[in-house]
Amino acid sequence: LKARLSSLDDARDVARRVATDYVGMQHQVDTYFSCQTGRLKLREIDGCDAQLIWYARADQSEARESNYSLLEVSQPEQMKQMLGVALGIRRTVVKHREIFLYANVRIHLDRVEELGCFLEFEAVMADPDDDPAQGHAQLQWLSQQFGIASQDVLANSYGDME
Repeated sequence: LKARLSSLDDARDVARRVATDYVGMQHQVDTYFSCQTGRLKLREIDGCDAQLIWYARADQSEARESNYSLLEVSQPEQMKQMLGVALGIRRTVVKHREIFLYANVRIHLDRVEELGCFLEFEAVMADPDDDPAQGHAQLQWLSQQFGIASQDVLANSYGDME
């Protein structure tokens, strides 16, 4: 679930209150490539290895399932150049992300250059026995805690936004 925020500071206060852990801050650069199925991006994080991320999810505003694959990339500039030539670059998104955890849910507070401030919840359902209904319930509870209004919920990725 992704939503536009009116106040990053207010959201940070809520996150500090409900979080079970704090991961920290990251500066991320996501380069989105054109592809026929799903979305493909190269994520570069200051001080970390880059990752090539392919994911597919429905473009709908309510919480939705996302299937993804990750690949560590040791030569991000070369990978970006090669994929740019082969597929074409759709967009580059630069963001500052603060990450909190609530049980198995990642809470992202994002300040995205040229787009604004956003909140994102990712319920990680890693075990095949995990109940999707529990993940939806967690996201609904967190949405209430953060006061997320339905008109603020977004259907698309940052790479699709103008």
